[in-house]
Amino acid sequence: MAIIGRADAGFTFRITILLLFFICVPCLPLYSLDKRNDRPIIGVLSQEVNSPKPNQRAYIAASYVKFLESAGARVVPVMINQTLEEYKTLFNSINGILYPGGGVSIISSGYERAAKIFYELAIEANRRGDYFPVWGTCLGFEELTYLTSGKIILSRTNTSGVPLPLNFTNETKDSRMFKGFPAELMKDLASEPLTENSHKWSLAVLTLNTNEELKKFYKVLSTNTDGKTEFVSTVEAYDYPIYGTQWHPEKNAFEWTRPYIPHSPSAVKTTAYMAEFFVSEARKNLHRFESEEEESKALIYNYSPVYTGPTSGFVQIYFF
Repeated sequence: MAIIGRADAGFTFRITILLLFFICVPCLPLYSLDKRNDRPIIGVLSQEVNSPKPNQRAYIAASYVKFLESAGARVVPVMINQTLEEYKTLFNSINGILYPGGGVSIISSGYERAAKIFYELAIEANRRGDYFPVWGTCLGFEELTYLTSGKIILSRTNTSGVPLPLNFTNETKDSRMFKGFPAELMKDLASEPLTENSHKWSLAVLTLNTNEELKKFYKVLSTNTDGKTEFVSTVEAYDYPIYGTQWHPEKNAFEWTRPYIPHSPSAVKTTAYMAEFFVSEARKNLHRFESEEEESKALIYNYSPVYTGPTSGFVQIYFF
């Protein structure tokens, strides 16, 4: 009888342990998922229209919105000429920001003022452990060089309407940005003209190497040349989730008005992997709007893009 009693006790003990296991284990993934935001909202900075009209004083090219939406993010337009408090409130509501390409001043425009505020808020937030990613494309990349260095240090280059392969640096293999790219795509990026350039100003490699602020802040992932000047084409910050491309990853899949934009399978994959990377960075941020009503009012779904393909470098544009 004693043997049976011990067996019963052992059986009861094992059942208790198993019950505790099945009660506790489901809690583990929930904790992990709670640290990932699967509903990221990313701000896209608007900029001044060259010839403003009523209700058309600022704009965002729709390709930037599609770029982010294609990887599972929603978009909020970041309007120019808002108050500091309005920008702070928006910063605490979104999960990242993209500075798009364009043609306004990087030292004295509504675009520059908003970019500077969000850049400083992002630096402060990241220092205290609040992960907030920033991305700059073309003009946005140039804006980042100014915000980081405090100087205009760009060089004139012959790079307007040119698709180029990337000259990867030794830093690329340890980069966050390209970590998830397939080896075959990296090979294509290095050998085929998959990156579209639409800029007249560039950050020369020589300039970066002699500027302490930029050299300490950014890891250079790729360079290019116009035949005379070697310039920086892709960067990521060493200590912050801040990224920049002098080229346009969004155009390959979403812009069709210029013959020099590459649309090959590898070019379109480049768009997809770049978008996936930045949206995955935004998923690490847990900011949120105060209410669903405030969120709904802010989303770009409240605006309709205008078809501008025949007369513009953009297929569609959001005007504000």
